[in-house]
Amino acid sequence: MATITFDTLKFVRTLKDAGVPENQAEAFKEAQSDAELATKYDMKELVLRLEAKINEVKYDMVKWIAGMLIAQTGLVAALVKLL
Repeated sequence: MATITFDTLKFVRTLKDAGVPENQAEAFKEAQSDAELATKYDMKELVLRLEAKINEVKYDMVKWIAGMLIAQTGLVAALVKLL
């Protein structure tokens, strides 16, 4: 993932200005800095990979359904011929 620059001092100051106690603001900062955040680019890349996988699965399903349809048609034709 891409590196994200984040102003932790501004984050803590904003929380303190909003009335959050300093020790809690520091804890929030630490929790946020340990988190792995995704960028818009990361999300776009994930969407593209998922779409490619979905298309691959769709192709496989159509291939199997077409094969089963051909096999079923052959079976029905053979049974009709026997009657």
